[in-house]
Amino acid sequence: LGLALCAGSLYVASGTTFLYHDYCIIGAGPSGLQAAYFLQRAGRDYVVFERSHAPGSFFALYPRHRKLISINKRYTGKSNSEFNLRHDWNSLLSHDRRLLFRRYSRDFFPHADAMVRYLEDFASLLKLRVQYNTAIIHVTLERDVQAWNGHYFLLTDQDRQNYKCSSLLVATGTWVPNVVNFPGSEHVEGYETVSINPEDFAGQTVLILGRGNSAFETAENILGVTNFIHMVSRSRVRLSWATHYVGDLRAINNGLLDTYQLKSLDGLLEGDLEDLAIIKDKKGKLHITLRFYLESRNTSAGIDSITLPQDELDNFATRAPYDRVIRCLGWKFDFSIYNRSLRMMPGKGNKKKYPQIKLNYESRGTRGLFVLGTASHSVDFRKSAGGFIHGFRYTTRAVHRLLENRHHGVPWPSTVYPITQLTNSIIKRVNEASGLYQMFSVLADIILLRENATAFEYLEEYPIGVLPELEVQTGRKAPNGLFVIIMEYGRNFSGADKDVFYYNRAVGEAQHAWQSNFLHPVIYYYKRLPTEREMRLRPPDWPLPRPDAVHHIVEDFLTDWTAPNAHVLPLRRFLENCLSTDLRNFFAESCFLFAFTRQKLPPFCQQGYVRMQGLMGSQGLRRHAVAAGLLEDYPLTDFSGDRPPDSRDGSEDQLLRDHVIPVRPLQHLVNAKDE
Repeated sequence: LGLALCAGSLYVASGTTFLYHDYCIIGAGPSGLQAAYFLQRAGRDYVVFERSHAPGSFFALYPRHRKLISINKRYTGKSNSEFNLRHDWNSLLSHDRRLLFRRYSRDFFPHADAMVRYLEDFASLLKLRVQYNTAIIHVTLERDVQAWNGHYFLLTDQDRQNYKCSSLLVATGTWVPNVVNFPGSEHVEGYETVSINPEDFAGQTVLILGRGNSAFETAENILGVTNFIHMVSRSRVRLSWATHYVGDLRAINNGLLDTYQLKSLDGLLEGDLEDLAIIKDKKGKLHITLRFYLESRNTSAGIDSITLPQDELDNFATRAPYDRVIRCLGWKFDFSIYNRSLRMMPGKGNKKKYPQIKLNYESRGTRGLFVLGTASHSVDFRKSAGGFIHGFRYTTRAVHRLLENRHHGVPWPSTVYPITQLTNSIIKRVNEASGLYQMFSVLADIILLRENATAFEYLEEYPIGVLPELEVQTGRKAPNGLFVIIMEYGRNFSGADKDVFYYNRAVGEAQHAWQSNFLHPVIYYYKRLPTEREMRLRPPDWPLPRPDAVHHIVEDFLTDWTAPNAHVLPLRRFLENCLSTDLRNFFAESCFLFAFTRQKLPPFCQQGYVRMQGLMGSQGLRRHAVAAGLLEDYPLTDFSGDRPPDSRDGSEDQLLRDHVIPVRPLQHLVNAKDE
């Protein structure tokens, strides 16, 4: 039994020795280290395989010009650590306050070397079990009905050492450069190897293939020394402030847009790169032509015998020869190490650079294989932040919680509150939760109602794509209805062609909250858990099926949803309408009155006043309540006969000290009522 439970147990099968772990993580980048942290905190048997000598090897090379575009906002005016993570896009989640990225860099856009140092410290200070200099070169399956998922994962490294795992977490990211093959593509330099010294481009004419941040980053570096720069790509430029997608072009890199639109020689072109061809002349200049011009022609005969577009169209846009052509087309996932038995298939369309996974981040082809980090971005590609640290640190935690429930019977963490705390719980989370804020429309807080709506169970940051499977995935039951809290942008506010700075773009009135454009909380109410069919047939661009009721909290310029009239009151009334109850808080005197005048007490009185719980009285509190019109100013009279009629203040002080209300004789109460 001891050997079976020992981390790193040895298995021998068919003469081959396997080193066993429950969980194997491939890659010690940010997502791999984040997964290792959660497994270690849970006391699980795991190992991380890293091909390099240190974690975060991707950041040792990229970005080439060493400036990250993930913001490092060190000051927010708040001391709430959860809120501050909304504006810290580089820190991983941990209990160690030393491991906040603001301690590693003072720059708003940090140097990439700071990320390398941070990841090294994260692994070492937390004593994560990372096996360096171990490149996994082959992964296959071994069927076994006794295994967690009906099979084991068999891994082989570069030294032919074999490993066996029950669950495989792939955190390798996307690191294989995208390459487009066309005639003359051998003359193209790659982003991964091109010089980053601007002086090497002095007086040159440059063509850049691509239109992402790596392309504009490269252009920004050489903008001041080149003759001119042209940039060509299949799609038009997409600005992150218009699309609200952080993977689109960021303002820090868009200097070329200025020089293009302000007529300073540089320019952008749209065209399919596969239709291009490059011809090199005797002087080493690179000429751009189209592939069909080269069909049925002998390209080795020399440029003079080849028809160029400008021979027929004398104002052809790229008729000027270039000194250099640079490829900046991003990266894709490495499928080469996975055996066909795992059925790791690329996605379709613009998601083909990612592996196909389900909405719970599990491979579509193999149970027990989960994809983490950037490689899992197909779930929310061009929608949310799941491809970046400030997004996948939360989706990685969600995957860990799913695994804890599936393999170890540990339900999704939750907290039970009385129903009187429903409004406060929602307001607190929408004002400080970072996971909801960063993974908008992807992760949601779930409120499970107890019988008769007397209490509720609160689950944080659950993937809404698998909402129909909530009971199976979390180990929690939802028989009495639920609320789903997510963050959303306005339906028609984001897009490459949208003007997000138009006049009257913001909504300020609570009655028009459903028209809010900027990121704001939305609460969906379901009387029962939605089905998978309802999830598939939901309206276009809706993150969830049509609910029984929905409420938008109006957008706020300060992202501070605590205004009593604009934010809290409409939310409370929405919740009351859904639950057919009164969620207001009352003073003890009001509860006392309700006890004699109503058949059913409000929940606050039932759970507080009747159980002798609630706010302790004081003179200041009473005066405030009277001034606000919440209580009538009944005089506190001493009926004991021991005090003179003019000693009201002393009587009130005595009552507040003793917390005892003298009981009037029944006849006196009747007479008082008659009066």
